[in-house]
Amino acid sequence: MAPEPAAGLRIREAVRALILDPHDRVLLVRFEFPNTGTRWAMPGGGVEPGETDRQALHRELDEELGLVGAQIGPHIWTRLHIIPFIDGRWDGQRERIHLVRTSTFEPAPRLSWEQLNAEYVFELRWWRPDELLPSMPLVPASFREHLAVLLSDGPPKRPVDVGV
Repeated sequence: MAPEPAAGLRIREAVRALILDPHDRVLLVRFEFPNTGTRWAMPGGGVEPGETDRQALHRELDEELGLVGAQIGPHIWTRLHIIPFIDGRWDGQRERIHLVRTSTFEPAPRLSWEQLNAEYVFELRWWRPDELLPSMPLVPASFREHLAVLLSDGPPKRPVDVGV
């Protein structure tokens, strides 16, 4: 389980999806942040008031990828990142990452690229695990290692803290 943040921090609750196709390729999003640069991460985003994690993840996958009706699998990983958000509203984000197995598809976001760029999203791409080089700025930094364990051992019995 991820450590609890210090009292008084404003933590955004979020969900992400580890999307794998039948060939174990993973779908990642390229973010371009003005303060930290390029980061490749799993699709997803903030949980809105009144939404369950599954509702939020369905909404986010539709908006970012055009993926509708995905079978949301188990909560496999957890991540807590304490870093001030660019807009100043949050001091960090707590993410619950779910496994989503799906057929191969070509991402077709419902949001326009102008809207996605405003959220720092600039590319959507499928990757084979062997293409994820150590020099790639992945989120979490241990993504390659955790993906390898998941592919060899299957989903964990309890969510694993994957760190920053």
